[in-house]
Amino acid sequence: MSEGAGIRTGDLPDDLTATEAGMWQAFRNGSVYDLTSGDFAVDDPHGGHPWGPERTVRARIVCWLLLDGPPALAGRVSALKLAGVRITDPLDLAGGQVTPYVELRGCRFDEEIRLPEARFTTLRLVDCAAPRLEAARVHTEGDLHLPRCRFQNGVRLTDAHIGTDLLLNQAVAYRDRSGRSIAADGLTVGQDLQAEMLESHGEFSLRGAQIGVSLSLRGAKLANPYARFALNAPQLTVERTLYLTPAGVGNPLLSGTTPARGTRIQRFESRGGVRLDDGRFGDAVDLERAGFAFTDDQELSLRRVQTPELRFLGDKPQRGKVVLSGARIGNLVDRASSWPDAGSLHMGGFTYESLVPQGPFPLAQRLDWVAAATAEYAPEPYERLAAVLRAAGEDEDAREVLLAKQRRRRETLPLAGKFWGYLQDWTVAYGYRPGRAAVWMAVLWAAGTLAFTRADHPPVSSGGHPVWSPALFTLDLLLPVIDLGQAGQWQLRGGWQWLAAALILIGWVLATTVAAGATRLLRRS
Repeated sequence: MSEGAGIRTGDLPDDLTATEAGMWQAFRNGSVYDLTSGDFAVDDPHGGHPWGPERTVRARIVCWLLLDGPPALAGRVSALKLAGVRITDPLDLAGGQVTPYVELRGCRFDEEIRLPEARFTTLRLVDCAAPRLEAARVHTEGDLHLPRCRFQNGVRLTDAHIGTDLLLNQAVAYRDRSGRSIAADGLTVGQDLQAEMLESHGEFSLRGAQIGVSLSLRGAKLANPYARFALNAPQLTVERTLYLTPAGVGNPLLSGTTPARGTRIQRFESRGGVRLDDGRFGDAVDLERAGFAFTDDQELSLRRVQTPELRFLGDKPQRGKVVLSGARIGNLVDRASSWPDAGSLHMGGFTYESLVPQGPFPLAQRLDWVAAATAEYAPEPYERLAAVLRAAGEDEDAREVLLAKQRRRRETLPLAGKFWGYLQDWTVAYGYRPGRAAVWMAVLWAAGTLAFTRADHPPVSSGGHPVWSPALFTLDLLLPVIDLGQAGQWQLRGGWQWLAAALILIGWVLATTVAAGATRLLRRS
């Protein structure tokens, strides 16, 4: 019987093998066609045990069923549900419209699966082995499930459209000839993309992808020692949260929840750079306990990322860089031990609205954090930190930050500027500790008063001069803009002249420094 004959009546084609005939009938009945033996070693699709003709069907017959299959039996819904089946030749459904439900479990594909521009309702491949999945621009109304599948030459989901969820939990993907393990640029997922405990050997590319709810890479292990990035996802949009966090080992559902205390966990690890530049995340980017192993030229790049919350709570990268330049964050939830050392952190233009440290993070360490991000002096990180502290009511800490900024700036000045800076710091701490000025004034006033009680002080004119007062005379010298009627009325000679000049100079230094500090404080209030 030729292909197509008897389809309307449901008769079996003549050239089917016994195994294919069984699959044909199971399709019409909508039941599972299970060819597993019950022996795990034999049934493992990723193992080396051969599967003979009794478990083998041709890809052409599978495509026939999906694209132009026989009618369902009365009262049944036709569906392709296979378990433990070997499929020979390339499974080519490119551009096809697949209406039946498709679920393949523990199956083995001898050659690649070709689904570019095909349309499905729901497609589930669970624990299957295939050389490659080629599915650019594939479209599903429902889910695309690929959990525990292994692909020796990668997966391509470029510009794919998944109506609800995309599942890659515990999948294993090796790189293709271009170096990508999973190429999913332009991917659109209606709800969640779950890739928990995924193993990716190559570049996982999600450039310009759009995820309708959350993207979970809990417990995933990404490795790409061959190139710059293990996760390359610039311009990624996630409506809720990106999770690069631990997953509970032994949880068959991998439900996307954070593992309970005491659960054995597998953390997220990336042996290669992570690029999330220009990403938009509606709720948070969560890096709880994430591990990064970079080379010197690799980095965790969060340039211009926007999210209400960044949970920077991973392990400190020992090499490479962390780049937050231009990022805009609401809450920065961090841990002192998570940030890299000086020279490996870049925060130019990084803005955040509040700090929520987890564990001890004293101000001295926070200042080291700012210094680590500024190999050369830049005022912006200090001013941002001071503004956040002031908004949180920590005015004293904010002044300490601004004082640290002035001290850092001082190191960039020429010798004369450094001398003036040290003088301002020593006297009134650049005006950020105005109480020092009052102390200095009191000390100098007392010392000057005591000294001038012994000074020879003939009047400038013999008539009309006030009564000599060492205390008022000293105060008149120290206060440069206030005239108390003493300084110009008496003549001093020798060392007393030099003492008076010194007090006038010190008074001007104290006054101008306090005025400059007050101006800075008023400008930021």
